[in-house]
Amino acid sequence: MLVEAVERRFGSVEAMPQECELEFLTDNGSAYIAHETRGVAKSLGLKPINTPVCSPQSNGMAESFVNTFKRDYMSRMDLRDAPTVLAQLPGAFEHFNEIHPHSGLKMMSPREFRRRQNHPAHQG
Repeated sequence: MLVEAVERRFGSVEAMPQECELEFLTDNGSAYIAHETRGVAKSLGLKPINTPVCSPQSNGMAESFVNTFKRDYMSRMDLRDAPTVLAQLPGAFEHFNEIHPHSGLKMMSPREFRRRQNHPAHQG
């Protein structure tokens, strides 16, 4: 799943930008701190880092995302089995990042917010 996520964001793994260090931020769950997971991340050119064990801000952001995703997406999905759910996730994540307004981002989607940060002249 990690390889797929990186390739979806940057294209082939070989096309990863060498000029910048990319971080793979996760919580301290066993799947994320496992040596195999960290090894895969490093092999993809990612720097694995974990949130502090007691980090209310990180925990709050993660909980906010999970609650929003459950409320706005999972509640409307066909949940009959794992393959059906997995097939719907790419579209849900695309919508969440491209279209869904976020109050913390002045009612812009994450990608719209980033585009405006990168090109302030287009803020209209």
